[in-house]
Amino acid sequence: MIKEIISVFRSSSLMDRAFHRSYDMLDLTFKMFLQAKEVLRKTEHNRVEIDIYDEDSEVNKYQREVRKDVFNHLVMTEGAQLSSGLVLVSIVIDIERIGDYTKNIVEIAMNHPQRLHGGRFEDDLLRIEEGVEDNFKRTIEVFKAADETAGRELIKEYKWISKVSDQNLMSLVKGEDPSISSGSAVALALYFRSLKRINAHLRNITSSVVNPFHRIGYKPKKKKD
Repeated sequence: MIKEIISVFRSSSLMDRAFHRSYDMLDLTFKMFLQAKEVLRKTEHNRVEIDIYDEDSEVNKYQREVRKDVFNHLVMTEGAQLSSGLVLVSIVIDIERIGDYTKNIVEIAMNHPQRLHGGRFEDDLLRIEEGVEDNFKRTIEVFKAADETAGRELIKEYKWISKVSDQNLMSLVKGEDPSISSGSAVALALYFRSLKRINAHLRNITSSVVNPFHRIGYKPKKKKD
């Protein structure tokens, strides 16, 4: 789908600007994610050295600019590229939600007094963190390159994150690791949930590269021989 849209962008300064704003949003939210993870998982205090709220406000500003440019373009073209505009608006909604979940991670860090350790869930947590970070990097690459082949592979690769996150979340609810304090258990549960949702929104963005608008967020249909 993105390849079809790019030709539209090149013919319209408004859509081209909107598309590049979506690049800016992705790059900024990835930076926010890395910062949030560092604060929560690598520091032994709850002092946050970054202004995640300013960065989140910047993401929100970009989203408004994209919506405005898409709307103005559709008005000028009498809706001739309606599907292209809807796809881009859908993408920036997912990026904005990633920013919100990243902000939530920082809020967990601000209220958890020490570095958050996963206890018996640490190995799964590390695997999920690494998966989400890699998915983030590759989603940006796939989106910017409009690489449909890489997008199809990426969608398949990290679908396990949702299931593993839920398994660990339910184990925390059941209190299966009594060595974890109640505060840390809540923080871990919220963190697992945030990682799961960030990954889901990344998958939506990747699916926009290979799917038509009505199938964004769903797995691609198999290509017919």
